[in-house]
Amino acid sequence: MLRRRIRTIALLFCVITFTMFLFSYSLWDPSHFFFKQALHPKRPCSCRHCLTELDDDPWFADHLNRSIHPLMTRENSVLSEETYKWWQSLQSVKQRANFSEVVEELFQVIPDEVLYMDASPMRCRTCAVVGNSGNLIGSDYGDLIDSSKFVFRMNHAPTRGFEMDVGTRTTHHVMYPESAIDLDNDTRLVLIPYKTLDIQWLISALTTGTIKQTYQSVPARIKANRDKVVIYNPTFFKYVYDNWLEGHGRYPSTGFLSLLLALHICDEVSVFGFGADQSGSWHHYWEDNHMKHTGVHDGDYEHNLTSLLVENHKIKMFRGT
Repeated sequence: MLRRRIRTIALLFCVITFTMFLFSYSLWDPSHFFFKQALHPKRPCSCRHCLTELDDDPWFADHLNRSIHPLMTRENSVLSEETYKWWQSLQSVKQRANFSEVVEELFQVIPDEVLYMDASPMRCRTCAVVGNSGNLIGSDYGDLIDSSKFVFRMNHAPTRGFEMDVGTRTTHHVMYPESAIDLDNDTRLVLIPYKTLDIQWLISALTTGTIKQTYQSVPARIKANRDKVVIYNPTFFKYVYDNWLEGHGRYPSTGFLSLLLALHICDEVSVFGFGADQSGSWHHYWEDNHMKHTGVHDGDYEHNLTSLLVENHKIKMFRGT
C-alpha cells in the first residue's frame, strides 16, 4: 500500500510539473499552439487574442459579415444593381466601359484566385495596418511593425529614411490610380477601384501604358508583380460603407478600408499612424505641412468606430508621439 501511494504521488507530481512547464512555455511563446488548444479547443485561431472569439460582443458580431470576401474574383465580381449604381456614382467619368468585359480582361492579366480563406484554430496571422500620420515620427515602432506577418501600407508611404519609426517591410500596399507608386517584386498591390476606369487603368499600367488620365493625371505604367495584384471588391466596399459607416460621409477613407480588409483576413490587428499627433496636428510623417481634411470622408465617425474596436479589444492601437 505504501509503495502504491508513493507511485501515485510521484505520478501526480509528474503531471503537475509537466502542466506547469506547458503553462510557463505558453507565456514565453504566446503563439504556441499545443498548450492553447489544450485549454481552448474551440478557439478560432492560435494567437493570444483572436478577433473572432466565440464570445464576441453583440456590437462587433452585428457589424462583421465574413460572408463577403474583401478581394474580387471572377466569381464574386457580379455586382447587384444597387451596388453597381452606388459604386459608379463615387467618381463620375464621361464614358463608362462595360464592367463585366473589363473584369474578364483584368483576369487575363492578373491571377483569378481566392486568397486568405484559410482561417483555422492552427493559424495566427498578425497584421500591422500602418497609416501615414505624423504621430509616427519619433515613435520607434519600426521593429514592432516589421514583426507582423502582414504589413499594410497605403498610398505614398515612404519607408527609406524613416525605418526606425515605420519599419521596412510591406506585404500589402493599398492604393488607387491617383496615389499609385512603384512596388518591389514581393509586395502585393491592393487596388481600391472607385470606378470601372480604375480597373482599366490598372490593366493599362501593367501592359500597354495607354491610360494617363482619370479625373487627373496618373502614372502611365507602374512596377508591380502581376502575380501579386489584387482588387478591393466593390461589394465589400459598399458593405464597409453600409454596415460600418452606416452611410456617413460620401465613401470610406483609404485608411478605414485598409483596416476593414485586415479585420477580415487577419487574426490579430495592430494599428499605427492613425489620427493626429499629440499636439493635434494633422500631417504625413514625411511632410511638415498640415493636411486639409477632405469632405468626402466622415473622419470623426471613422475615428469613433476605430476607438470602439480598440475598447472592445478587437484591435490594438499604437498612438505614437
